[in-house]
Amino acid sequence: MTFEIESSGYVKTSLSDLQGAWGNLRRSVVENFQFNDSARLLFHIDEAMSWESVRNLKRMKSIFIVIQNISAQTNSPEEVVEWIEDVRECLEGAIAEVIEGKVE
Repeated sequence: MTFEIESSGYVKTSLSDLQGAWGNLRRSVVENFQFNDSARLLFHIDEAMSWESVRNLKRMKSIFIVIQNISAQTNSPEEVVEWIEDVRECLEGAIAEVIEGKVE
């Protein structure tokens, strides 16, 4: 019987950047929770960060578009809007790396 050896280092990919961007966006919404539809926004952010979405970036992108639209319609705080833009950039980068075969 063989045992898996724990890796001593990890390669940083666009997926790790994407995970960090989602975390920053979520934190920003929680810190500014008093704006209209912040609970709705938080629900969709959690859905986008779910295992099912992480394993299916096409699904994540669809949820992201919903998040972007809710934010635009509710006049979200500037900090939230900036993190949404960061998520968009990271998501596009991750999708491009998957297409290029750089990440699975």
